[in-house]
Amino acid sequence: MAIIRSKIGIIGAGISGIAAAKQLAKYEPVVFEATNCIGGVWKHCSYKSTKLQTPRCDYEFSDFPWSQRDNMSFPTYEEILEYLYSYAQHFDVLKFVKFNSKVVEIKFVGDREMNYFGGKINGEFGCLLNGNPVWEVAVQTNDQSETLQWYAFEFLVMCTGKYGDIPNMPNFPQKKGPEMFKGKVLHTLDYSKLDQEESTELLKGKKVVVVGYKKSAIDVAVECAEANQGPEGQACTMVVRTLHWTVPHYSIWGLPFYLFYSTRSSQFLHSRPNQGLIRTLLCQMLSPLRRGASKLIESYLVWKLPLEKYGLKPEHPFEEDYASCQMAILPENFFTEADKGKILFKRTLSKWWFWEGGIEFEDNTKLEADVVILATGFDGKKKLRDILPDPFRSLLEFPSGMIPLYRGTVHPLIPNMAFVGYLESVSNLHSAEIRCIWLSRLVDDLFKLPPVEKMLEQVTQEMEIMKRTTRFYKRNCISTFSINHSDEICEEMGWQSWRKKNWLAEAFSPYNSQDYARGK
Repeated sequence: MAIIRSKIGIIGAGISGIAAAKQLAKYEPVVFEATNCIGGVWKHCSYKSTKLQTPRCDYEFSDFPWSQRDNMSFPTYEEILEYLYSYAQHFDVLKFVKFNSKVVEIKFVGDREMNYFGGKINGEFGCLLNGNPVWEVAVQTNDQSETLQWYAFEFLVMCTGKYGDIPNMPNFPQKKGPEMFKGKVLHTLDYSKLDQEESTELLKGKKVVVVGYKKSAIDVAVECAEANQGPEGQACTMVVRTLHWTVPHYSIWGLPFYLFYSTRSSQFLHSRPNQGLIRTLLCQMLSPLRRGASKLIESYLVWKLPLEKYGLKPEHPFEEDYASCQMAILPENFFTEADKGKILFKRTLSKWWFWEGGIEFEDNTKLEADVVILATGFDGKKKLRDILPDPFRSLLEFPSGMIPLYRGTVHPLIPNMAFVGYLESVSNLHSAEIRCIWLSRLVDDLFKLPPVEKMLEQVTQEMEIMKRTTRFYKRNCISTFSINHSDEICEEMGWQSWRKKNWLAEAFSPYNSQDYARGK
């Protein structure tokens, strides 16, 4: 079968893939989507109760506002999918998408001395799209077929995402895994594939154990409680190993949450790359204010929520969860169901495994269960490792465990390839869009990348800041210096970095995608 040649290929049609396709539309990119629809995790990893973690106005494309825009509501996953489809249709992006097209292999066919974007090692960077293929991609269009269609691209954009597809499964001692359990074991990925009737049937009248205490685990526990109302209903037990701060809404002691972390003045209190000696000293001098903001939020959460009653108050500061993008918005009825006895909590730091009647812990205590749901996350890096060829797959992680991406988009040592959707912030949609805009201008040859050494230095600085700010740094989150990150992207593109109309708004108004709607 002949190889099909094109300039740009995009793998994945979730939020990041659609954003990339829109910004690179002039090159008529080929977008490979393994399923029959766009949407990524919003389509394939959502439950009936799944909602966005940020307010509606903070999760929108700069040139496509929500039809009903407000600052407080949290859209459901159905609303987000409808919004994404409307965006794709409005900008005629769907014509680029090849559905049911799974990428199973990638080959590097470029010059072995390539460093990045057509440049040679220790040489100057050249024009990206010069007519020479760099990557070949094998695509399977039928699960039952062994026939592969090969494509050749000058540039490839990876948008497979950090979540979904590959569950992160715990390791168990021999003969103590799920095979020993007489009940049903499933990951939240499997649970998300059930319709409402199937999920209710799975949970109703059953002793359910949910392993985990992040957003997915919390949502599943609430759905379990709702399915077990009445005297015949069983309680759902959450096995909690690592505590994280949870938030009921975006208001703290009557103040909007954005004042604490999402304005230029509030982020001035936090370290950022390239800040210089004077600003480093200022950050140290102002550190009591930074800790005070975290303590103020913690005091409100302890007052508002029964965290101490249920032993759910974390020992680490709130700032560490915010800095690692792990702050979860609670469903309104979460603690209401806990107060009714429908949600129970098992705190443990020990290892656990299965026995025939449920799960067992190192202290010899046991939990009886009919169903065990593993809310243990996903292995997004494995998706990349499975299809990237050597030696590039070995470059995906620094010793820190994070993917080293310049501007959260390009790996300095992987030629003619971009990664969108692997850097987290308060609004992942905005992060993806502005990086796709940056990428499109780079492809257009409107600016040049700095030398590899400078890119690696920038990436290392960002990683060091994350490591100093939170013990959960491996998530690649820039939430405490997101405005500065966008500033540097704008400056590199030749845009004005300060986007507000006056200094007062610049200092105290929150930044969102609409601030970047007018380009330069």
